[in-house]
Amino acid sequence: MPLDETDTRLLTALQKDAHLTAQELGERLNMSASQAGRRRQRLEEHGYIRGYVARLDPVRLGLNVQGFVQVHLGTHGPEHSASFARLLATRAEIVSAWTMTGDADYLLRVYCSDLPSLNTLIHEVLLRHPAVSRVHSQIVMDQLKPDGPLPT
Repeated sequence: MPLDETDTRLLTALQKDAHLTAQELGERLNMSASQAGRRRQRLEEHGYIRGYVARLDPVRLGLNVQGFVQVHLGTHGPEHSASFARLLATRAEIVSAWTMTGDADYLLRVYCSDLPSLNTLIHEVLLRHPAVSRVHSQIVMDQLKPDGPLPT
């Protein structure tokens, strides 16, 4: 399903404020609330909108250390990748993970309460996995640009 300009404007508006009602979307898009609501529903049904989430403040939640961890596997193979993926899914402090090209096999974004917690995650969890050979961590000092909307 191709997007038209109105769909793009609707997606942009929802990325800024997912709480917009059909009435508010209609006002922004110069259409009726029912038209805006049907467009939103169509975009949801076609998978352009995956869901709606609240962005929480990690510091207010006591998550004072944000880091990126590069993971290098010493052993490769489907069973090792699947086992490592299952480990990642069990750890709440790992908020996102990517497979990568280049030197590292994985890049993890983590939030921990403090440096000892990050140390425990690295040494007691990640490095204990049999396929992991080494990790390289980087601690975020400041986030200059917050996670933002996707370009539409």
